[in-house]
Amino acid sequence: MSFTTGHVGLNVSDLDRSLAFYRKVFGFEVAGESSDETRPYAFLAQNGTLVLTLWQQSEGTFAAGLPGLHHLSFEMPDIEAVRKAEAVIRETGAKIHHGGIVPHREGGSSGGVFFEDPDGIRLEIYAASGADERPAPRSDAPTCGFF
Repeated sequence: MSFTTGHVGLNVSDLDRSLAFYRKVFGFEVAGESSDETRPYAFLAQNGTLVLTLWQQSEGTFAAGLPGLHHLSFEMPDIEAVRKAEAVIRETGAKIHHGGIVPHREGGSSGGVFFEDPDGIRLEIYAASGADERPAPRSDAPTCGFF
């Protein structure tokens, strides 16, 4: 059996707020959205490929302490692109973990910025190298595992 990962669907509490956040941070295009006020959703794409769907059907914030999504990760081509994304994330006022860009592990070069969307969903934007300017926040586990 062979497959690739398709899109990811997220429950959000305020579609307009989440749509603005994901478009600003990731530059996604709106590929489709609901015209039914009782069932709001949006499809977000990059270069014509569906990446993320947002469904307004939840209340409150994401309960990270319960079983479910741990975090959603996006790879960038290089650390400069991660730095640019970090600046945009800071503009949104999103909660950033570890103070900014950090490596995935002590002594490693891959890494990125770990943050939360408006509903508390944990996100990561990383590059395969160039994140080794600061020490890893933990020496005993991967950075993306505990934030």
